[in-house]
Amino acid sequence: MSEPITFLMADASRLFRRAFDAEARSIGITGQQWRVLAALARHPGIKQGQAADLMEVEPITLSRMIDRLQESGMVERRADPADRRAWCLYLTDQAIPLVEDMRAIANRLLEVALEGFTTTELASFADFVDRFRNNVASRQIDNDDRKSEATHATA
Repeated sequence: MSEPITFLMADASRLFRRAFDAEARSIGITGQQWRVLAALARHPGIKQGQAADLMEVEPITLSRMIDRLQESGMVERRADPADRRAWCLYLTDQAIPLVEDMRAIANRLLEVALEGFTTTELASFADFVDRFRNNVASRQIDNDDRKSEATHATA
């Protein structure tokens, strides 16, 4: 193989995100805003801090994005009934058609990216990427457990 798999995967992800962001701009939304809306569509009512972790951004960065999306009528913050300090995030009815448009764009781009793959190749590709992701996630969980154990041992 001429390039390491990790480079190829990261580069493919970057190129796909760049194409997607260009399409998103054409309908008046940034790629980052789309990622927030997509996260909220998948996790309605998620706490703002959890959403920041999920998106791998600093909480203050997400807070600013949510401020802008809330001002545009796309996102609603609701107080968490179990924790007065926390906010739960929801899409508004106004955001739903935009999310549907963005999913259609993603699906079109995915069709282009997967052009020429056979059904068997697509199934294998999905299996390989899923196993790769699970292996990395498992490793991360093991590392998190070791850090937690070390913290408790020194406490």
